Amino acid sequence: MKGSISIIDNAGGSVIGYSNKSGISILTIDGFAFKDLNKNAKLDAYEDWRLPFSVRAKDLAGKMSIEQIAGLMLYSAHQAIPSAAKGFGAGTYNGKTIQESGLDLWEVSDQQKAFLKKDNLRHILVTHVQSPEVAAKWNNAVQALIEGEGLGIPSNNSTDPRNGVVAATEYNAGAGGNISMWPEELGLAATFSPSLVQQFGSIAAKEYRALGISTALSPQVDLATEPRWSRVPGTFGEDPLLSTDMARAYIDGFQTSYGKEEIKNGWGYASVNAMVKHWPGGGPEEAGRDAHFAYGKFAVYPGDNFATHLLPFTEGAFKLNGKTKSASAVMPYYTISFGRDIMGKENVGNGYSKYLITDLLRKKYNYNGVVCTDWLITADEGKAPNIFAGKSWGVEKISVAERHYKVLMAGVDQFGGNNDAGPVIEAYRMGVKEHGEKFMRERFELSAVRLLTNIFQVGLFENPYVDPVESVKTVGNPAFMKAGFDAQLKSVVLVKNKNHILPIAKTKTVYIPKQFTPRSVGWFGNVTPESTEYPVNLDLIRKYFNVTDDPEKADLAIVFARGPIPNVGYDQAEREKTGNGYIPISLQYGPYTASLARTKSIAAGDPVIDPSITNRSYAGKTVTATNYKELQSILATRAAMKGKPVIISLSLVNPAVVAEFEGQIDGLIINFGVQDQALLEILAGKTEPTGLLPLQMPADMTTVETQFEDVPRDMKVHKDSQGNIYDFGFGMNWKGKIIDERTKRYNQVVKKTGK
Repeated sequence: MKGSISIIDNAGGSVIGYSNKSGISILTIDGFAFKDLNKNAKLDAYEDWRLPFSVRAKDLAGKMSIEQIAGLMLYSAHQAIPSAAKGFGAGTYNGKTIQESGLDLWEVSDQQKAFLKKDNLRHILVTHVQSPEVAAKWNNAVQALIEGEGLGIPSNNSTDPRNGVVAATEYNAGAGGNISMWPEELGLAATFSPSLVQQFGSIAAKEYRALGISTALSPQVDLATEPRWSRVPGTFGEDPLLSTDMARAYIDGFQTSYGKEEIKNGWGYASVNAMVKHWPGGGPEEAGRDAHFAYGKFAVYPGDNFATHLLPFTEGAFKLNGKTKSASAVMPYYTISFGRDIMGKENVGNGYSKYLITDLLRKKYNYNGVVCTDWLITADEGKAPNIFAGKSWGVEKISVAERHYKVLMAGVDQFGGNNDAGPVIEAYRMGVKEHGEKFMRERFELSAVRLLTNIFQVGLFENPYVDPVESVKTVGNPAFMKAGFDAQLKSVVLVKNKNHILPIAKTKTVYIPKQFTPRSVGWFGNVTPESTEYPVNLDLIRKYFNVTDDPEKADLAIVFARGPIPNVGYDQAEREKTGNGYIPISLQYGPYTASLARTKSIAAGDPVIDPSITNRSYAGKTVTATNYKELQSILATRAAMKGKPVIISLSLVNPAVVAEFEGQIDGLIINFGVQDQALLEILAGKTEPTGLLPLQMPADMTTVETQFEDVPRDMKVHKDSQGNIYDFGFGMNWKGKIIDERTKRYNQVVKKTGK
């Protein structure tokens, strides 16, 4: 490795990497090299890579000041590399933007230097990176900066899932990319193949480590039992057995090192800590509203089916097949799991719940890994229920420091999205006042040992540096790109093939209508203007078929459509006029009136921003999907084709009521986040479809409205014009309905497991 990083290869031992600028020295003992991280000229237990992780972590925790442990408990807000000039995650470099500063793109920002050195923060959440090379060099700059600070604790960098697709990008065998592209987690579930998911985890882990990332804020194993929830595409679907198997495989793939990469017990230099989320399951959001906002703070259990939601954790993430045995970290969700605290009877956010964290997770299920809050749960909420801000659900009236103290007393180790050690130190003082210095020191050291263990077991104390040249070769290399593309192909689900219209012969001429995209505003306020354009790359399509813009000249039409785009279930404008602000979330394109909705919501209440609203019912209200024009386009295309075949390629993030158009079409394939080329490979018959539905497709909105948020597979499902039933586990190949070992294992009757 070039530059200021030196590498020492201990024959028969760990490879040591250190910065020549950090000021540390190297100790030679028994013929081996060790870092003198605390600069005391002797080998401390935590510096001795020959000792077990737990011994090293305990030794180091005992040497740390309360301020240093408080910093270790922080998990940074989102960090782009380099930082943006303005807006969300903005940062400066010597007081200037990165462009104005003249510095390299991988330099450490002013804000990052502050939280690393002043607040002792050692866990960084990385979002967008300019390139693998920039990410690698930034990691090295961060590690060199803090290697000579205090006790020399390295940075444990992390990421949310980052292997999604760029749909219009063409895949060419032998070509690389910025990172390998795989289906959404829901698409991985559609393969019904745990072995494929484990392969994904192993490949993604290699790419992460090449980027300087050693913790994955994934997998999301919430059961998608509420079909209207906006986070359904990040799940493995609604079935507890499939989700459990997928969770286990995903984490085994990420966490396990082999051969020379292994340090001990499966952990090593190729391992990535998996932070499984969201305990105890965030899927049963009342009416589908999401807990990132005050309007969605409650998870409800009308089917009394709480225990089922624990299975992907207790039987999957905590019972791995691999040597690491269990996910190294857990993240509770924002939600108030309404009425579930059978001990303290508290309705507070999951990260604040002593019952959910200590009594259930720690004691009943014997989990001793890191528990990290979801981001910003200790911050103040916004001025209205739809404002993206803090998520202090159930503890809105207490102070920020008191919230930190309550989280600590619940048994949590770390605070997501908090760069400031001040409230953690203040919480410590509260504990000293209530329980005494000895008690709080032991409480802090307990969390420190857990947090440090996760850093030790991935080898960061020995060598936190990466080789940028190797990073460029590793991330998105052709073999990884091919594996991701193959997974995309396996995730596509064929559900209708009237008169065997599929596959389409290369000689056919196809008509592709344009797609209207309405104006939208994202969570962080980013605006996407409305547009009307082709939904796919026409140059790519021409490699498969003849293309015309005249339906009269076409043999058939292919409509590339998105499923109905649901609203969020809340409208501030409606609240400010006459209502309570709560509106239905619809899974159909056309107008939907919630005539069968609950007249009284199960949960309600916001003591700060809207205390007068004690009922969140939306009964009788009407909504229409923002992309209603896509249904109109499907029907208009059918009319324009004058009886000639129409095929729909439907991209879904939630289940959809396909009854609005299914009877008017001849073929239907469903995907969950793939490249256009993967769809074309299926349509053209170059690859036979093998995917299965990881969710039920509801017959209508009546069954959506009357299903229970916490119960899987409890809807009446759509039956198409060919007699096929779009249930969980249904899919077709060219011959017809798929029946194989996957369907035999997973198409079992779901049993209610109760409390």
